[in-house]
Formats: sequence, C-alpha cells, structure tokens
Amino acid sequence: MENKKELSSEQREALLRALKSRFEKNMNRHQGLAWANVQERLEASREKLWSLHEMESTGGEPDVVGHDEKTGEFIFYDCSAESPKGRRSACYDREALEARKEYKPENNALDMAAAMGIEILTEEQYRALQQLGKFDTKTSSWVKTPADIRKLGGAIFCDRRYETVFVYHNGAESYYAARGFRGSLRV
Repeated sequence: MENKKELSSEQREALLRALKSRFEKNMNRHQGLAWANVQERLEASREKLWSLHEMESTGGEPDVVGHDEKTGEFIFYDCSAESPKGRRSACYDREALEARKEYKPENNALDMAAAMGIEILTEEQYRALQQLGKFDTKTSSWVKTPADIRKLGGAIFCDRRYETVFVYHNGAESYYAARGFRGSLRV
C-alpha cells in the first residue's frame, strides 16, 4: 500500500508562509484574488499541498496565476525566473529515456511531473505565464508535446529571448543542463 503524500506540520507551515509571501509580492499574477481564499483551499487539500511542496523544493517557486470560476480551483504555475533547477537535465518522457543507448539522464520530465502530482505546462500555458513576467531568459523548459510530433520522435520546448517567446523542437531523448520543465497544479 502506498503511503499518503503528507507533510509534517512544520513543513506545511513553512510552505504556507512561503506561498503567502510570494502571493503578496506578485499581485500582478492574480489580481482580484485574496490569499485567505487560497489558503482555505490549500488547507482542505493536503495532497495538493504535498505537490506544491515538491514544486517548491525543486526550485519552481509556485504561485497562483488564475482562478477557475466554475470549479473554484486556484491555478498554480512554477514561477521561478529560470527553469526549476531540481528538474533540469531530464529528457522528455520514459520512451525517450529508454531509447537512449548511453549517457542516459537520471530522469524524464513527464515521469517527474506525474510523481509530483502536477501537469507539465502546455505551449498555451507557457505563453500565458510569459504575460506575467520574463521567464526562461537563460534556460528553457519542455512543454507538453502534441502526439503527432512525439510519435515521430520529437518533443517541443520553449524559452524567452529577445523579448519573444520561442517554441523549438528536439529529439525527445535529448537533455541539457539548462533545460527543465514547468508545471501546473489546480487546487
């Protein structure tokens, strides 16, 4: 039986303090939203708190970037200036990892995201994030790759250079020290 993904009370309190501080420092990301409402949802969902802790501990600096009026969920994205340090040097998915003959990376982006309980950003989500600030000006981030591209062996990633968001392609088995992935979580 798998253990529940829970934080100690000290971890939970430290995470909530960090999230509140980031929320208050970056009101442009979530205008019109109140921290008290976010905290109430967080405290009611311990497993989501665990996922946010994973995002935080790998350098993602998660923050609220939206609110779904229909479901009441708050939407968190990784908002670190560069691709999260604890999630770099990973190829795109398990198939790509297994296809590498030598110099295999330790992990892949899709499995890491699943283990953390988060979703990898889509290209559209990545572009929306870039409307809130300047991200990945020195790094790049894998984004969810359309099935037709992945079926042909490729994967896509994005970055920001020259005040423009670029979308590129690479073999899914490639990995670089400056490429990671950003995630999203609905709470």
